[in-house]
Amino acid sequence: MVMFYIHNKSSSCSSSLPAQTLTLVQRPSQARNTSALPLGTPASSQCLCMTVTKMSWCPQYRSSKFRNVYGKVANREHCFEGIPITKNVHDNHFCAVNAKFLAIVTESAGGGSFLVIPVEQTGRIDPHYPKVCGHQGNVLDIKWNPFIDNIIASCSEDTSVRIWEIPEGGLKRNMTEAVLELYGHSRRVGLIEWHPTGNNILFSAGYDYKILIWNLDIGEPVKMIDCHSDVILCMSFNTDGSLVATSCKDKKLRVIEPRSGRVLQEANCKNHKVNRVVFLGNMKRLLTTGVSQWNTRQIALWDQEDLSMPMIEEEIDGLSGLLFPFYDADTHMLYLAGKGDGNIRYYEMGTEKPYLQYLLEFRSPAPQKGLGVMPKHGLDVSACEVFRFYKLFTLKGLIEPVSMIVPRRSETYQEDIYPMTPGMEPALSAGEWLSGINRDPVLMSLKEGYKKPSNLVFKAPVKEKRSVVVNGIDLLENVPPRTENELLRVFFRQQDELRRLKDELSRKDVKIQQLELELKNLKNSPKPM
Repeated sequence: MVMFYIHNKSSSCSSSLPAQTLTLVQRPSQARNTSALPLGTPASSQCLCMTVTKMSWCPQYRSSKFRNVYGKVANREHCFEGIPITKNVHDNHFCAVNAKFLAIVTESAGGGSFLVIPVEQTGRIDPHYPKVCGHQGNVLDIKWNPFIDNIIASCSEDTSVRIWEIPEGGLKRNMTEAVLELYGHSRRVGLIEWHPTGNNILFSAGYDYKILIWNLDIGEPVKMIDCHSDVILCMSFNTDGSLVATSCKDKKLRVIEPRSGRVLQEANCKNHKVNRVVFLGNMKRLLTTGVSQWNTRQIALWDQEDLSMPMIEEEIDGLSGLLFPFYDADTHMLYLAGKGDGNIRYYEMGTEKPYLQYLLEFRSPAPQKGLGVMPKHGLDVSACEVFRFYKLFTLKGLIEPVSMIVPRRSETYQEDIYPMTPGMEPALSAGEWLSGINRDPVLMSLKEGYKKPSNLVFKAPVKEKRSVVVNGIDLLENVPPRTENELLRVFFRQQDELRRLKDELSRKDVKIQQLELELKNLKNSPKPM
C-alpha cells in the first residue's frame, strides 16, 4: 500500500506516520518535477512524503551468519577415482560415509558387493581392490553404525539384512562372511536405518510393505510395523527416536510410534506426491520433497502434530530427478540435492514466517547419482566446514567431496557455528528403548572431542541353528528362489555340487576296490609256520 501526504510544514512529515512504515521525504529544491504540487503552496514549506507499509512477517533484510556459505570442491588428488559405481536405478544414495571409511555400492556380475575404502586413501582405486561380496542379490542400501565406526549394515534383493565388521585399516581380501545375517522379509529389502539414540537397534523396510525392528543383541526381529499398503520410500527419525516418519508409494505421509506400530498422523498427499521426508530436529516439523500436480519438483513443510494441510508449499524447478533433502540440526540449514543434476540448493529454516529462507546454490555440470554425508565429528572445524557431501558420478567412476564452508577470517574455533552435537555414545541400550524409555542424544563438543574414538565393540549373538524339515528338506536352509537370476544361480550351484559329489563317489569307489584287493591278497597269502 502506497500513500502520499502533502504537508505545509516539513517537521510534521514523520510525526503523523504509523509504525512499521518507511518514509521518503523529498523537498522541492531536490525534486526534478514540482508541477504536481497544488497551486499556491509556498515552495519553502512544501514537502512530499511517501509511506510504504511493510508486511511484518516478511522483512526486507534478514541477517544470517550462514548467508555466505559456499561449496568448495576437493582437489583432484583428494577425490576417489576408478570406482565401478552401481548402475542400479533404485532410488537410494548407494554411498555411506563416517570418520574412518567410505562405502560405495559397486557394479558386479552375480550377487551384490560394495567397496569399503579408508577416507584418507584418496586417488585412483585399484580395479582389484577387495570388496564385501556376501550377498546373493544386488545391494540396495548401506548404512554405518552411528556409534561404532567399523560396523556397517547392508540390505539386498536376496531378502536379507547383513551386519559386517570392517577390520582396522580396511579390507585386505574379499569379505564374504557377515558377523550377522538377518532374515525376516519375504521380498527384497530396499531401505535400512539405524536408531539415532538406541544401541544395536536397526530398522529395515522391504517390498513386502513391512518395517521390521531388529534387536542386534539377540539377532532377531522384535517388532513389525504393518500399516503401509505399498512400497516404503523413506524413513526418518525425530531427535530422540521416539517417532518415525515414512513416505510411501500409496501417496501417504505417516508419523508412527515405532514400538507400538500406531499411526499418530497421516496425510493423503493428492496435490503433493511425497518422495522423501525428513524431521527438522526439535522444531516439531517435517519437510517433504516430491512432485506437484503439474509434475514440477516441490517441497512442503508440515506440522508433525497436524498433517491435514502443509504449512507451506514451494515449487523448485521443472526437472524430473528425485530431490534428496539433508537437514543439519546444528545450523538449521536444509540442503536439497537433485538426482540426475549437479546442483545443491541450501536454505535456512526458521520457526516464524517465512519458515524457509533461500541462501545460495552450489552448481556443478556433472549429474550426480547419489550423495554420502560425513558425520559432524568427521568435519574439519579449523576450516569452518559445516557440512560435507560425497557426490557419486557414475559415468566418470568418480566420487567428489564437496565441503560447505562458512567464510571466516579467524582460524580459532568458532563456537557460534559449532554448538554441542550428537556424539558417538548411545543414550540407551536396546532393551531400554524397547521397554519404552526415550532419551535425547548424548552431546559432544567438536572443539575437543571430535577425534575421540568409540569404546563400543559389537558382539554378534550366537544363534542356534533352527530347522523346519518337510519331506527331508530343510525349508529354512533351502529358501526357494524368487527371481530368474536366483533360479539360475541355484541351478548352477546344484550342478557344481553334483559334480563334486560324483568325483568324491568315484574316488571312494577306487578306494574300495583297492581295499578289496588288499583283503583278497591277505586271504591268499600263505600262513607263517
